[in-house]
Amino acid sequence: MSDPTLSPEQTPEPPSRPTLDKPAAERRAGEPLLEVSGVTKHFPVLDGFLFKRQVGAVQAVDGVDFHVRAGEALGLVGESGCGKSTTGRLVTRLLEPTAGKISYRGQDITHANRKQLAPIRSEIQMIFQDPYASLNPRQTVGNIISGPMEINGVNPQGGREKRVRELLEIVGLNPEHYNRFPHEFSGGQRQRIGVARALALQPKLIVADEPVSALDVSIQAQVVNLLQELQREMGIAFLFIAHDLAIVRHFSQRVAVMYLGKIVEIGDRADIYERPRHPYTHALLSAAPEADPDDDRERIRLAGDVPSPINPPSGCRFRTRCWKAQQKCADVEPPLVRLHGNESGHLTACHFPEEPTIAGREEDVILDPALAAIEEA
Repeated sequence: MSDPTLSPEQTPEPPSRPTLDKPAAERRAGEPLLEVSGVTKHFPVLDGFLFKRQVGAVQAVDGVDFHVRAGEALGLVGESGCGKSTTGRLVTRLLEPTAGKISYRGQDITHANRKQLAPIRSEIQMIFQDPYASLNPRQTVGNIISGPMEINGVNPQGGREKRVRELLEIVGLNPEHYNRFPHEFSGGQRQRIGVARALALQPKLIVADEPVSALDVSIQAQVVNLLQELQREMGIAFLFIAHDLAIVRHFSQRVAVMYLGKIVEIGDRADIYERPRHPYTHALLSAAPEADPDDDRERIRLAGDVPSPINPPSGCRFRTRCWKAQQKCADVEPPLVRLHGNESGHLTACHFPEEPTIAGREEDVILDPALAAIEEA
């Protein structure tokens, strides 16, 4: 048994891990588990001191379509403020959709009330971004992890305390820390506690909202590998939200690219990372750091910031920063469709898609005037 006097940072890795349950394995891998169709979320913008009146709306998510199959990991990437986290909260029904439809295992949960959601609450769990804010500092680790079981009336064999200690061991923590408080743990260990809490009800779908962005780089790989191992062993489906392209590529089988409240491209990992078609996906990949300085990749430098979601551009929302934009892009919103010659499930929303390659161009795309002037000097 581990020495209980050790600090959390000094805790040795457990020699072995208990057998994992496989709740999602009952459902055949590949079946649609979650389906999101035309989901929209607008937050009202109010004005006035005493008598508030709505003067606009923040179009955080505007007509999003995707699905997550049983046992797979779908990555959702994009710049900060594009609506990724809002989408995750809509899926878990922490937020009420303005429009659209969310189906879980064939059941419409878009506007389901608390009583209707109760049977499936245990099957959809969430790992939050900030491990320091997502844990109650007044509760012990044991109470935090057993809380979902108590709320849902789950009484595992051997008791809740035994199950909590098993979960702590599964996520790589010392079971003897059952009675410790969150402030006694590091950021990476707190996130592991969050993972254990999400696993307490044996979910079929976990929404991971940037689960490693608040952690040190040295800890990020440990947490991502832990989640990947749990997905593989327990058959859990993941909606993995992140802005780090390298982590999403490592973790996800399919990837959706989001820009200003809309999904602009979605497909298998190889399609997105090696054969992207949407100009924004090309720009996003070109901005990712590469270990090999001699790698012949395209260079794209965009101008300006993402437009305001209160007043997004007409037509294609990326057109104000796109080097291929034409009048059609302003007049007609491009649908998310399969392009000609593509037989896979690779979908792109662009009137003038790029070539399916990330190889270097004859001339770099540099839209930033200041950067262009510096490089020409």
